[in-house]
Amino acid sequence: RYDLGRANHLTLKYSTARFLSTQQNLRIMSEDLVTLAYIGGGWASGQGGQFPVYDPATGEVITHVTDCTSHDVNVAIDAAERAFETWKLTTAKERAAVLLRIRDHLLKNKEHMATILTRENGKPRAEAMGEVGFAASFFEWFAEEGRRMYGETIPGIAASKRFITIRQPVGVAALISPWNFPIGMIGRKVAAALAAGCTCVLKPAEDTPLTALAFAKICEDAGVPCGVINVVSCSRTRVQEVGAALCDSPKVQALSFTGSTAVGQWLYSRCGPTIKKLSLELGGDAPFIVFPTANLDVAVKGAMASKFRNTGQTCVTANRIFIHESIRDEFVKRFAAAMDAELRIGSGLDPKVTQGPIINQKQHDRLTKLLKETITAGAQVVRGESPAPGGLYFTPTLLTGITPKMSIFKEEIFGPIAPIIKFSSEEEVIELANMSQRGLAGFFYSNNLGQIWRVAEAMEVGMVGVNETLFSTSEAPFGGVKHSGLGKEGSKHGLDDFTHTKLICFGI
Repeated sequence: RYDLGRANHLTLKYSTARFLSTQQNLRIMSEDLVTLAYIGGGWASGQGGQFPVYDPATGEVITHVTDCTSHDVNVAIDAAERAFETWKLTTAKERAAVLLRIRDHLLKNKEHMATILTRENGKPRAEAMGEVGFAASFFEWFAEEGRRMYGETIPGIAASKRFITIRQPVGVAALISPWNFPIGMIGRKVAAALAAGCTCVLKPAEDTPLTALAFAKICEDAGVPCGVINVVSCSRTRVQEVGAALCDSPKVQALSFTGSTAVGQWLYSRCGPTIKKLSLELGGDAPFIVFPTANLDVAVKGAMASKFRNTGQTCVTANRIFIHESIRDEFVKRFAAAMDAELRIGSGLDPKVTQGPIINQKQHDRLTKLLKETITAGAQVVRGESPAPGGLYFTPTLLTGITPKMSIFKEEIFGPIAPIIKFSSEEEVIELANMSQRGLAGFFYSNNLGQIWRVAEAMEVGMVGVNETLFSTSEAPFGGVKHSGLGKEGSKHGLDDFTHTKLICFGI
């Protein structure tokens, strides 16, 4: 049965108090979760029943949520299309006010959102808290940037003509968000779409729908008009059906996706017949290079932050760590010591934990297989000998003896395995670093100014960190080259994929 209603019984009980214990937190969570899809300003049970959402730290079912079908998705698209006729006519100032209310509600409910995120994603709660703030920053940024969506005046070729351009929203946008940053990427996509004047249908990742549904409740509380934001959750068994519905609908004019390269390629192909604007942030294979002039302590700190944030499950994580042969042994020694001192495995709800679980069994099995293959191929284990404490936990592992022929050199690891590759020259490491079809981000450490310019320009990536690994912010463009995707998110360029430029010629 397709049931739309206001669902007052699902009102969230947001709490600003820090949780006192895991047990208390579990009780709060079981009472306060939103489990229905959000379509046309109402809460929908949909036509596909429900599917379970698991806590990767315990393997327990947290709750069951709406499993949307293609029919439900088309209802959401229709709702977004109707809302667009009004939303596109609002002024940039009016839209900015809505975005700032969303920001305020996110920050007001930061504790609650972070707890939901940790429960279904597994990341340490401190990281989850930071992610909620990160998401809120995009609503602030695009509230301001939407008011600077300027056109141009163009000198005419004849005295009787005048040319101007204006930017207009493309229409309904389909937004597909990933499980590794379940609220951060929602913020980056939704804020840009709404600021541009688009309405949207958001499909969260199958592993982390609860954060997205809680976000829908925040939007409702913030007074977002009905149909402007729609959230359709679905299970892994229906993900292709739902994805196809979003791609195939001629009413959807733009699609933004963050996820694997393989899925991005499928979406790219599927959207061809309807000629949508596409924003694709896909897989990464980030090289992390340390040259002899680098400050080793700074480089080790950067490698730790890049490799082990979110248990290595980020698209810009250090995937291949290249260390100059003259400093390799010392770097490995310091890196191993930092791992011993800083990394703690366990539930993300424990404030002492820095390494939560892997998101699901499929990913855990893939990592286990990759590690075994790498060791069999001749890699040496420097750290990671002791087994993880069971379940979906994975012991952070440091490997040396990695060669370009090994699978781990070619694959996106997406986990807490740090492979060390030694090199002897700048030319050699640039060739090795660019030996990938993916080009999202790259990092290197050097204090040689000429080398900094040469390497930054030579790396075939969309983003370069020089003596720095944390560069994702609402003000800066985020995106890659090659098989890492299309377009830029964040910054002033974040509006480009949700707008088109219209030329107006005046005859006088």
